[in-house]
Amino acid sequence: MSAFTSSERRQVGAVLAVSLAAILFLFWLIYGYAPESRWAESFGFLPAFNATCNAFSTLFIISGIYLIRSGNKRGHGIAMTCALASSGLFLLGYILHHSLHGDTRFIAEGWIRPLYFAILISHVILSVVALPMVLMTVFWALTGKWARHRALARWTYPIWLYVSVTGVLIFFFLRFFNH
Repeated sequence: MSAFTSSERRQVGAVLAVSLAAILFLFWLIYGYAPESRWAESFGFLPAFNATCNAFSTLFIISGIYLIRSGNKRGHGIAMTCALASSGLFLLGYILHHSLHGDTRFIAEGWIRPLYFAILISHVILSVVALPMVLMTVFWALTGKWARHRALARWTYPIWLYVSVTGVLIFFFLRFFNH
């Protein structure tokens, strides 16, 4: 694969800048913003909605991988577009939930606590890594740079899949063990 052209360097830089802005906003929302919303209870469905979006992302990513390995490029594109849309809906729901409700503390004790935090920490770190990777992988596909797309997708899909699966697990930990 050849080096990036100056145009590609600018495009990669733009994707990285957007990713960094989104990540900084999310960290501020979680750690620097104090919600005071009377609407929090009205939107109590958002954690389940977000977990559902992550579950759909998982299914679409797995389907997309199966389809591309089967040679079905069109089906792969559709599945990955659906995965991206599901992840996008998750992100909107996540932002809305945290802007109205704030962070949810995990108060469970015993063996479940270190397991939860190990999953949560790996999920957060890899979600920060996944965002620019997903955006770049999609960008290479949209611009028809298939060699670049394939090379990055080999690293992107397992990270994106892990983040989607662990997002669902975190919901279940908070829902069933957090009392």
